[in-house]
Amino acid sequence: MTDLFGAKSTTDDVLFGIDLHGKRVLVTGVSAGLGVETARALAAHGAEVTGAARDLAKAERATTAVRDQAANGGSLELIELDLASLASVRACADALQADGRQFDVVIANAGVMAAPFGHTADGFETQFGTNHLGHFTFVNRIASLIAPGGRLVNLSSSGHRFADVDIEDPNFEHTAYDPWIAYGRSKTANILFAVEFDRRHKARGVRATAVHPGGIRTELSRHLDDGALEAMVGKINEELAAEGKPPYELKSIPQGAATSVWAGVVADADEVGGLYCENCHVAKVTENPVSRISEGVRPYALDAERATALWSKSEDMVGERF
Repeated sequence: MTDLFGAKSTTDDVLFGIDLHGKRVLVTGVSAGLGVETARALAAHGAEVTGAARDLAKAERATTAVRDQAANGGSLELIELDLASLASVRACADALQADGRQFDVVIANAGVMAAPFGHTADGFETQFGTNHLGHFTFVNRIASLIAPGGRLVNLSSSGHRFADVDIEDPNFEHTAYDPWIAYGRSKTANILFAVEFDRRHKARGVRATAVHPGGIRTELSRHLDDGALEAMVGKINEELAAEGKPPYELKSIPQGAATSVWAGVVADADEVGGLYCENCHVAKVTENPVSRISEGVRPYALDAERATALWSKSEDMVGERF
């Protein structure tokens, strides 16, 4: 299965011939980019998709194609979820629990990147609070709704290599703020959350994994200065040219969403459970120097003891035990 797909595979490539009729999937962040494409591909293959978004009006407009292309029983319904507010997170989770229907897959897709220093409604540093603590609370509150044999897919990033989590100072109260370090911490947290969730739930047949979608031009880059993404790619290509290598190309959105879909409904659960995936395969652990575009996951992001410690710290921060 691992060798069938790669960096250029799209959602339709990995789902070719797969019938998801009767499967229920929850996707967060369905108001733009990867979330919309993930929902579209799943619904087009018959899945009943529940899409969560902070701005429901925006999500309604963005997901027209999802409804238009839904087939073989596929559908989309929207729910309100603001990951930067625990009150919203809990209200959304409570509504899903009251509804009672189970999910076969939960894809924690929503997030922010390189945001200026700020805080969520509950006083957490914006990126750690939104990308990690919001999903941590939401997913754990609906964990009982993930059906046996189901999966959790956390969207992380190669940006996890910017920084390990800082369990002693998660809110940058004693550390100078850097938007990329904060992003790196939150993306490492997404992986560690998957590692510990997988350990806790695999006995009942529920597995968890983390994925890197790749470099893609989406609304995630809205906090970057104009031209910053292009400048980054230009710098990378200068380095590649000096090494006699072909230029780097950003992925399309269907290519970017492919690994999420692959890890959620295509790959063998034992192949991806508790691990980190990229380009539709499980990534290798590397401690060697890496470029901004090379593959690999840092060992600290898969460290079981680190994952347990982060879980405990996260519970303390949100004031709940799971």
